[in-house]
Amino acid sequence: MSTDRVELGLDTFGDVTVDGQGDRQPYAQVIRNVVEQAVLADRLGIDVFGVGEHHRDDYAISAPEIVLAAIAGRTERIRLGTAVTVLSSDDPVRVFERFATLDAVSNGRAEITLGRGSFTESFPLFGHDLADYETLFEEKLDLMARLLEEGPVTWEGTVRAALRDQQVYPKTESGRITTWVGVGGSPQSVVRAASHGFPLVLAVIGGDPVRFAPYAELYRRSLEQLGREQLPIAVHAPGFVAETDEEAVETLFPHAKIALDRIGRERGWPPLTRARFEADVRGGAQHVGSPETVARKIARTVRALGLQRFDLKYTTGTLPHAELMKSIELYGTVVAPRVRELLAAQPDARPDEIAV
Repeated sequence: MSTDRVELGLDTFGDVTVDGQGDRQPYAQVIRNVVEQAVLADRLGIDVFGVGEHHRDDYAISAPEIVLAAIAGRTERIRLGTAVTVLSSDDPVRVFERFATLDAVSNGRAEITLGRGSFTESFPLFGHDLADYETLFEEKLDLMARLLEEGPVTWEGTVRAALRDQQVYPKTESGRITTWVGVGGSPQSVVRAASHGFPLVLAVIGGDPVRFAPYAELYRRSLEQLGREQLPIAVHAPGFVAETDEEAVETLFPHAKIALDRIGRERGWPPLTRARFEADVRGGAQHVGSPETVARKIARTVRALGLQRFDLKYTTGTLPHAELMKSIELYGTVVAPRVRELLAAQPDARPDEIAV
């Protein structure tokens, strides 16, 4: 599929931030700030705004559909999605009902990205056993695929009650909610998305994005072998935009370190060093720097994976709201048009020919 008109979006998990004095912001203020960030993104012409679901104290958003509904009431054109909806610990029927409702109040702008999530707090919170990790996602994804057809559903599995010729409401005006599957790089997950006919989101959170090219190719090949039409591929990757490369690194590093060191303590990773962070900015997943640097890195990622969409996860750790707003402004006014200019000027360029 062509990358000529790549869509450019923004994702946030509602990371709990600090204010200008370094004081932790209340959850309620963080959520209100996310709404303001989305309003700015809409005004700047950004294509998509995604809100993640988490159930832990360093993120403020556990009910993304409600936040997206608030955003819908204050925006006009930006599409509103999730990054991600943790399907394994939710009920597919309720997911469909909530997003069909969001689709109505937003005049058809709702999207879903289904996934397992990168944390597991929702499993004990909602009474699920981690031993059922694979079964929960596989069965619920199968049910969700049938619900999205918006006809009578007959389904039987082991993780919820069976359905017999059951209608689910409200129906959408378009007849289908745009729904993606987010994966972290497992070949089995890539093939599963293709087998159900879902567009693919690759979560590139570490390492050079080019290393995900085999997964993009596996997805396209799987669709072809299954006799399905080619579907869009997107990337979700972290980043931050400032006036200069130096300012971007200096501003982001202390806040990123807080977040990544906490996750590291939970997962047995070493503390984040400045040298490792800068290496990831230079050649890894972090799309961080001046507008020109970030635009070139995004264009390289788009070209390497043949993407139809790139979503910048613009929040990392405790980075203050004011800095996030400046980053969004630069992304919308400078980075996005520059990415499209680079791709249009070099339509057949290899990734290594788009200098970072």
